[in-house]
This record gives sequence, structure tokens and C-alpha cells, in this order.
Amino acid sequence: MFYLAGVINAFLGLYVVFEGRAFLPPDTVRWLALFFFAFAAVDFWFPKVLKKKWLEAQTQVAADREKQAKPDS
Repeated sequence: MFYLAGVINAFLGLYVVFEGRAFLPPDTVRWLALFFFAFAAVDFWFPKVLKKKWLEAQTQVAADREKQAKPDS
């Protein structure tokens, strides 16, 4: 879902850059384009961070289970 949102934000940013000049002041075009492109970048970056955190948590859970499964000598 994040990737879909990223594509939509990138598309909206491009739309503002190319079509927004006709009916928006230049400063507004810059801010809107920056807004959409920034959120597009976050939408593509955030799933990678979530996946990394998920894998770290799963590794920790597996290590904890392995530690509990070993009998103390």
C-alpha cells in the first residue's frame, strides 16, 4: 500500500509541476511539488524500515525461543 501511495504522490507532484503553472502562483507550485515528492520518498522509504525492524524482531524472537529451549546444565 505504501508503494501505491508513493506512486500516487509522485504522479500528483508531476501533475502540479507540469499543469499547476497554468493556474497556480510559482511559489505555490514549488511548495506543493515539494510536499508531494517528499511524501512519495517517505512512502518508498518507510516499507524498507518496517521490513528491517520486522526481521530484527523475528531474529530476536527466534533467539529467545532457542535460548529457552536449551536446558541449563
